[in-house]
Amino acid sequence: MPKVLHQDFLAKLFPVMCREYLTNELRDEEHFLKEVITPIYDVLYKESKRHKGGKASHAAWRNYDDLNEYFWSHKCFKLDWPMDLSADFFVDERPNLEERNQSQGKRKPKMNFVEVRTFLHLYRSFDRLWIFFILSFQAMVIVAWSGSITEIFNEDVSKHVLSIFVTSAFLNFLQATLDIILSWNAWGSLRFTQILRYILKFAVAAFWLVVMPIAYSKSLLNPTGLVKFFSQWPGDWWGQSFYSYCVAIYLIPNVLATLLFFVPPLRRSLERSNWRIVVLMMWWAQPKLYVGRGMHEGMFSLLKYTLFWIMLLISKLAFSYYVEILPLIKPTKAVMGITVTNYEWHEFFPRLSHNIGVVIAIWAPIVLVYFMDTQIWYSIFSTFVGGINGAFSHLGEIRTLGMLRSRFDSVHSAFSSCMVPPSNVQGKIHGAAVDVSERKNIAKFSQMWNEFIYSMRMEDLISDRERDLLLVPYSSSEISVVQWPPFLLASKIPIALDMAKDFKGRDEDLFKKINSDEYRFSAVIECYETLKDILTSLLKDENEKNIIRNICEEVESSIREGRFLNTFRMSGLPLLSYKLEKFLNDLLKEEKDIDVHKSQIINVLQDIMEIISQDVMVDGHLILERAHPYIHVEKKLEKFEWIDIELTRNRAWMEKVRRLQLLLTEKESAINVPMNLEARRRITFFTNSLFMNMPEAPKVRDMLSFSVLTPYYKEDVLYSEEELHKENEDGISILFYLQKIYPEEYENFEKRTKDPKRGYSDKEMTESDRQWVSYRGQTLARTVRGMMYYKQALELQSFLDYADNDDILRGYQAIRTDGERHFRDVVEYGRALADLKFTYVVSCQTYGAQKKSSDPQERSRYINILNLMLTYPSLRVAYIDEVEEAVGGKSEKLYFSVLVKGGDKLDEEIYRIKLPGSPTIGEGKPENQNHAIIFTRGEALQTIDMNQDNYLEEAFKMRNVLEEFLKTHHGQRKPTILGLREHIFTGSVSSLAWFMSNQETSFVTIGQRVLANPLRVRFHYGHPDIFDRIFHITRGGISKASKIINLSEDIFSGFNSTLRGGYVTHHEYIQVGKGRDVGMNQISLFEAKVANGNGEQTLSRDVYRLGRRFDFYRMLSFYFTTVGFYFSSMVTVLTVYVFLYGRLYLVLSGLERRILEDPSIRASKALEEALATQSVFQLGLLLVLPMVMEIGLERGFRTALGDFVIMQLQLASVFFTFQLGTKAHYYGRTMLHGGSKYRATGRGFVVFHAKYADNYRMYSRSHFVKGLELAILLVVYEVYGQSYRSSNLYLFVTFSMWFLVASWLFAPFVFNPSGFDWQKTVDDWTDWRRWMGNRGGIGISQDRSWESWWDAEQEHLKYTNIRGRMLEIILAFRFFIYQYGIVYHLDIAHGSRDFLVYGLSWVVMLIILIVLKMVSMGRRKFGTDFQLMFRILKALLFLGFISVMTVLFVVCGLTVRDLFAALLAFMPTGWALILIGQACRPCLKGMAFGLWDSVMELGRAYEYIMGLLTFMPIVVLSWFPFVSEFQTRLLFNQAFSRGLQISMILAGKRDKTDKTGASRAKPGSSS
Repeated sequence: MPKVLHQDFLAKLFPVMCREYLTNELRDEEHFLKEVITPIYDVLYKESKRHKGGKASHAAWRNYDDLNEYFWSHKCFKLDWPMDLSADFFVDERPNLEERNQSQGKRKPKMNFVEVRTFLHLYRSFDRLWIFFILSFQAMVIVAWSGSITEIFNEDVSKHVLSIFVTSAFLNFLQATLDIILSWNAWGSLRFTQILRYILKFAVAAFWLVVMPIAYSKSLLNPTGLVKFFSQWPGDWWGQSFYSYCVAIYLIPNVLATLLFFVPPLRRSLERSNWRIVVLMMWWAQPKLYVGRGMHEGMFSLLKYTLFWIMLLISKLAFSYYVEILPLIKPTKAVMGITVTNYEWHEFFPRLSHNIGVVIAIWAPIVLVYFMDTQIWYSIFSTFVGGINGAFSHLGEIRTLGMLRSRFDSVHSAFSSCMVPPSNVQGKIHGAAVDVSERKNIAKFSQMWNEFIYSMRMEDLISDRERDLLLVPYSSSEISVVQWPPFLLASKIPIALDMAKDFKGRDEDLFKKINSDEYRFSAVIECYETLKDILTSLLKDENEKNIIRNICEEVESSIREGRFLNTFRMSGLPLLSYKLEKFLNDLLKEEKDIDVHKSQIINVLQDIMEIISQDVMVDGHLILERAHPYIHVEKKLEKFEWIDIELTRNRAWMEKVRRLQLLLTEKESAINVPMNLEARRRITFFTNSLFMNMPEAPKVRDMLSFSVLTPYYKEDVLYSEEELHKENEDGISILFYLQKIYPEEYENFEKRTKDPKRGYSDKEMTESDRQWVSYRGQTLARTVRGMMYYKQALELQSFLDYADNDDILRGYQAIRTDGERHFRDVVEYGRALADLKFTYVVSCQTYGAQKKSSDPQERSRYINILNLMLTYPSLRVAYIDEVEEAVGGKSEKLYFSVLVKGGDKLDEEIYRIKLPGSPTIGEGKPENQNHAIIFTRGEALQTIDMNQDNYLEEAFKMRNVLEEFLKTHHGQRKPTILGLREHIFTGSVSSLAWFMSNQETSFVTIGQRVLANPLRVRFHYGHPDIFDRIFHITRGGISKASKIINLSEDIFSGFNSTLRGGYVTHHEYIQVGKGRDVGMNQISLFEAKVANGNGEQTLSRDVYRLGRRFDFYRMLSFYFTTVGFYFSSMVTVLTVYVFLYGRLYLVLSGLERRILEDPSIRASKALEEALATQSVFQLGLLLVLPMVMEIGLERGFRTALGDFVIMQLQLASVFFTFQLGTKAHYYGRTMLHGGSKYRATGRGFVVFHAKYADNYRMYSRSHFVKGLELAILLVVYEVYGQSYRSSNLYLFVTFSMWFLVASWLFAPFVFNPSGFDWQKTVDDWTDWRRWMGNRGGIGISQDRSWESWWDAEQEHLKYTNIRGRMLEIILAFRFFIYQYGIVYHLDIAHGSRDFLVYGLSWVVMLIILIVLKMVSMGRRKFGTDFQLMFRILKALLFLGFISVMTVLFVVCGLTVRDLFAALLAFMPTGWALILIGQACRPCLKGMAFGLWDSVMELGRAYEYIMGLLTFMPIVVLSWFPFVSEFQTRLLFNQAFSRGLQISMILAGKRDKTDKTGASRAKPGSSS
């Protein structure tokens, strides 16, 4: 294809362009925009108007993909150059095209593919999967029917097994037919060869569809088994049946494909070849497109994922055969042999042979389970493979502080090997214990480590004390041992003192005890050498320095000679330690009067020297005499008064003092430092990642440059002071709420902001409050702060790369604050290099509008974004600027893409690019990204969502991860997308947030790990992935933006990258924070959005091409990890329906009774066991396995087991079962009718009580209706089958279904804060009744009127096609089964099986509907002006009702039981009429008698009934106060464990004893 296009370019376009160049005149700077971009944009704009806001069918308009693929065809050359605006591409064949906002013109054909809304896309895209499973199922049934698996070698059985090829021929014919039907709207754009390919494939499939059944029928006369077939083939080939030859010829393409499968390089070369003979050969196998060619992996990768799927399929098929299929064979044979003549209803087909209805009812759910359970097997296998991969990747090797302490001695070595660029500097410092490079690497490690610790202090995760304990000193040549951080050495010196002060024995024994702990030995040596250094540097007099040196020499010589205990008295050490502590505290003290400060230090120093010479040393006076032989000892001790007090202003020297003070005074073990769980997690993950497989870091100068892009719309930027103190309905402010969730962080924050050294003003305190709260929410300020850590990290790394040894040993913090010219140049160089390598662009789409807006909220967002730019000078903001200009005497709106940065006080414009029109004609988020991507720079681009965060220690590893782009995989392939893991930081708010956090964590870790390796089907999922910017910006960008079809825009960039030959990897040594939804309704909206997106993906050309072009096993991976997961979720729910409707048919017809009472069936109990087989699958608990494995891997399996148990106690299964219903509902509705849309979930973290009406509106159709339907099915199944069925079996079979019903009906209330508070329950009831009674109309929102909501709920039916309406009507007919079956069981029927009974039931139904209509009409016509008439009407109806019921009870034999049975019979019928009426709405609205109004009123009555049924349990439970308390503890258990007094919060109370929290929660108190 490229070669052909190149020839066409040279032959057609190049001469024209040369001629244009030669005759070219000076052009306007907007010439290209006007002559090229704008005409194409106009076509896009007009096509976008045809989708009617996403309501029109995808087949009715051309999206971005269609217009893009137009330029893949030869037709694009017809546009000519200069572009011919009269070409067919630009011209619509309707008049009046002046207005841009009109959707006019003749519809052009789609290009190459049509997104038809049908479930058949699943078969068309993944036909090989369905063919494999269908043929396997057929073969297993045949073998199981024969009695034993060994019978497959039997001649007759093998002959029947070969019938799968007849089925295969039919399935291939179905595929060829779908290819023609589903692509029909694109035939006008297809080349002749493509059309010919479709036709020939259809013809060949039709040929085999005819030949195979005929050949098979002939083979029955001359049977040949597999054994005979293979043993006699060489010698008697002419004697084989015609069917055998047909099968052999039929399998030739599959054999060739299998051979090519094992040689991926050859297949890749063939698909990419432009040789005519190869092109002709490949023409049959694949369409000639730019994408989807040569996507095959290398041999090793292929073997890995092939082995994975072979093992999985063997396990799945064995399980299906022995557990699902084989147990049903015997009861099926028994059922087929029973003759049933006595039915309990009017049977239309009484002579139907073999009880085929019973067989279908038994087998249908098993068949669905067979197609669904592969998803569960995938979950199991991926869990174990992901766990093994994670273990080999060294994940979780350091997961606790204890593990960190045990391996900290090797952390700096690991750091040096992966994060310090290689250096050739070698050599040794004279007299030092370690060489220069080693000390330099340790110093570099300490610089980065300390910056990491300082960042956590600024984030208030740790206290000042914890910060000091965690800091690592810069390597010093004066200290002979490694200087470990104080948290490792805490309490080591006090313990050593305790050991030494009362020790009796030899020197060797004492030193052996001290050396038994490496850290204790290091602490002792460091304290000794540091104290020596401090004293000698503090003293000015050389003689006094000599005294210190002599004492130290005596200590060292006595140790060498083994006379230490004889020379020094250990009993004096406690007093010496006490004085040393006082001395160090005086040095650290900040005194305004220098003379006083100096005298205090001198006094304590003299005391210390006296204790050493007289109490500790045996012959201490001799040393003093050697220094001053003619001065009395007391006078000698009085000397030490000439000290260098200026050293107390030296930062590096004071750090030594502070460290020594910590070592001496920290008497308690620091085993729990830090206390904050988030700080622990970050420290352990960072240190653990240093031991993982990470590329070596280059120097900053040599690293790949990169940009970060964040799309922003109108989310919170920074909480205002008013928002901080604004109280919700429970009297709780955001600030107060966060104080209770993060108590230790707030305490650290207060100590930091109230530190007198910082001198915060009132305004700065208020700003700090705003930032502290905003940095714990999902705000833009948090995201920007996190991403700007990249610049901070690069500045430090640049300094470490190019600073000399002295500068590095001095310390980055000291250098940065030093005013000297040399140091200033070093820091400025680092900043300049960081700016060259890193760019951060926030695409604030509406920033221009916010800037001009007079709305206070919009202005607040503008000011906050501006302040971010002023705070971070490297931050860039891109936005769309709309400008009104006069063009040709008329006002016209012009659009510009603008990039700005922070100036002195306002923003400064950098670039302004004129656009042909509004850029937001597709989905908002991808359009927001696409307009700003031009402003990014560098080779790599990281996409960051608005709810993400970053950490400084992770930013250090960006150099490493970018090196992954330079690694080659399988020859010349280099990664095009680097996948990174995420940490979900919202898990501590509530149990729901914890569930969601665990689920999402398992997906972004173990899930992505398996997708990338071994399965090779990882794409892009809206995560912090890093793109090869050059690759993607030249191949369609990083996100597709077509309306609705690209609703889940992120994953399409992964699809696009893979289709165009890209390579996606996943790396877990670096992570980025991410927030998730924390409330029930927020989570459900998110799940609905993702389910909608997967429904649209199913229809897309990307999924079709990947499904067809991947090899078989990679295609399986692709299916079960994308759209297949949602289809399996829907099938799981469908299985329950099929099972229960099958049981409904059996119990109401009487077939189940007749069969179970048959002696042969009753004796074997086989059928009862078969009925219970599938119930195990409904719980779906195996789907949480990946979650448990990942927690176990990273935090320990004991923790994982404990978390799993706690989750179950907190009703996690209820939550996940409820979300299963959400996925199934929205995926199914999208596939049937469309209606996908972006659903804003909101990112607030204050959990509030949702009103009952809100929950009802959100879950009525997706859960409540379905839950009540299943409940009625279970009740009917129990009531009409209990007389002959054991209750134990019923409970076992239906337990999971009752669990599902309870979850769907009551989960929203269980997980609703204060859901069982009595006062809120009363308020909710009042609100719901008001909402139900309000009339709708134009302008009335859904939350104000039931009628408006009811109308909006049917929106998907307004725009669906006739096929969708017919499906709705067909599905609604299932509700008529209840009435048909139950009326024959009524006592009033007297056992009659005549069809007239059913007919009379419809007469009753019609009378009920007429009476309801009369009452409704009477209320409208007589209710106001003729009250008396209306009352008379109601009285007459009441009397008539009493009379009729009396007659029925007395004369006809009606019983009370019949009344309840009639409710079960007629209620579903009424609901079916409502559903049919909604589907036929266009017809009913035009009919007389107000039929549509009747449907609406009937619907209102049903809504009242459903509301009462779901609300009554809430009312009952709300009576008991302990239920509300139990629910609060259940919902907020995680927050309780962190000190959240949630019961007080939800009651709107304040803890009066918490004076600090109360004072800071009041408005203005902080200022």
